[in-house]
Amino acid sequence: MGLFEKLRNELIDIIEWLDDDRHTLVWRFPRYQNEIKNGAQLIVRPGQVAVFVHEGKLADVFQPGRHQLSTNNLPILSTIMGWKYGFDSPFRCEVYFVRTTQVTDLKWGTPNPIMLRDPDFGPVRLRAFGTYAMQCRDARALIQQLVGTDGKFEAEEVGELMRALITQSFAEVLGQSQIAALDLAANYRSMSDAVRKATLEKVDDEYGLDVPVLTIVNISLPEEVEKALDTRSSMGVIGDMGRFQQFQMGHAMLEAAKNPAGGIAGAGIGVGMGIGMVQQMGQGGFGMSAGGMAPPPPPGSAFHVAVNGQTSGPYSVQQLLAAGLTPQTLVWAPNLGNWTPAGQVPELAAAFRANVPPPPPPPAPPVK
Repeated sequence: MGLFEKLRNELIDIIEWLDDDRHTLVWRFPRYQNEIKNGAQLIVRPGQVAVFVHEGKLADVFQPGRHQLSTNNLPILSTIMGWKYGFDSPFRCEVYFVRTTQVTDLKWGTPNPIMLRDPDFGPVRLRAFGTYAMQCRDARALIQQLVGTDGKFEAEEVGELMRALITQSFAEVLGQSQIAALDLAANYRSMSDAVRKATLEKVDDEYGLDVPVLTIVNISLPEEVEKALDTRSSMGVIGDMGRFQQFQMGHAMLEAAKNPAGGIAGAGIGVGMGIGMVQQMGQGGFGMSAGGMAPPPPPGSAFHVAVNGQTSGPYSVQQLLAAGLTPQTLVWAPNLGNWTPAGQVPELAAAFRANVPPPPPPPAPPVK
């Protein structure tokens, strides 16, 4: 290869960027020691712009299309390099290709909870996350403020800055909106648009970037607040709490009846639930009446009952037995003087004996 052929091969005559990476924002053409010759072809594809930089100074910007480099389409560079009447010799210049299409599927989120004064819960902490798209609007500003001399500039390199600005904008919009935490889900769309506009004000002029799309995917409360909301929702589903308690006590009595050998503690719980159930029902029993006044003592013998350190009464023998009285339950009446186990009170002991099931029959005599 001759000397002139070698020099000819070192001259660049086609400048282009074939990109298959959707997250690259800026790519510098690898010139190395080669020089761009007069009349070289510059190919800028759709979704790109090309920016010429000479000795640290931004020069001409080319839009999509095929361009033959000459003095006519390099006015700024011609002025910098002193080409008044055109140029014939090769020149050295850096060429940056900038992506102008949207970079999608970028994610943002609040690294720390944001405090909010909620009308329902008071001060609460909220977390949020979502997605956004980024696009270059001004290639000059992007290269000057963020790229510098970087040969390949990825979207992730500006991702941390974008997430910080979006989080700041979200906190501002959340504080100004004064929307209750329970109503935030119904306002995701309007809040997303407000956060996008607030973020755009911070990055448009400063960095030459656009945020064409921003969405709020979820705003969540702390775990303890969510548990409290679940409990509150359960109470709303139950409705009448009094009727629900009656059902629960009745169910507990049935379970206690299935286990008659539950001991003194089980007997006390059964009696307490039985008495409490009758008091809750307030109909045909021995509890409080609908007007809140205690009914008159029942006729005949009247007993008070001590269950779990609390006393109630007076009750008749039939009412005590219906409530699940056991011989170990402590009762009191004026004629007893002291608290006495129900099995030691003659009147109640007789009632227990009357309720005792008969023993199994004797075995049949052997057949002779």
